Amino acid sequence: MTTRSRTGSPRTTSTAQKAMVSLLLAAGHLRRELNVACARHDITSDQYNVLRILRGAGEGGLPRYEIASRMIERAPDVTRLLDRLEARGLVDRARSSEDRRLSLTRITEAGHALLERLDPEIVAVHEHFARALSHAERLALTRVCNRLLE
Repeated sequence: MTTRSRTGSPRTTSTAQKAMVSLLLAAGHLRRELNVACARHDITSDQYNVLRILRGAGEGGLPRYEIASRMIERAPDVTRLLDRLEARGLVDRARSSEDRRLSLTRITEAGHALLERLDPEIVAVHEHFARALSHAERLALTRVCNRLLE
């Protein structure tokens, strides 16, 4: 497909470009809505992501590098992110009993309580966006995104 640039010169847009730009636009719109939901609870989406990861990790918690590797978006400074969560009493950190060099982060009761209040709003945002897709399209979207991540 040929379109015109701002200067009026022709440019070709491939289906790959269209698909990836559409994916980025949709993801950006979803991210903005998730940020709004998180902001109502005075946290960022990155902080929500960390709390969600730690909830899934269970009582044992996780080291910083493992939290960083599981994040949806790679945060440049996970240590500062954890510092802010710890200052609010949403996580705590302690040295591992097996390896004293390793610090493990765990979600606190206050962190669990915050997630219980926030989760319904996050689910509502997801459901709002997913409403445009059939069940089969949702499954297909999941498969396509997973293939892109490979």
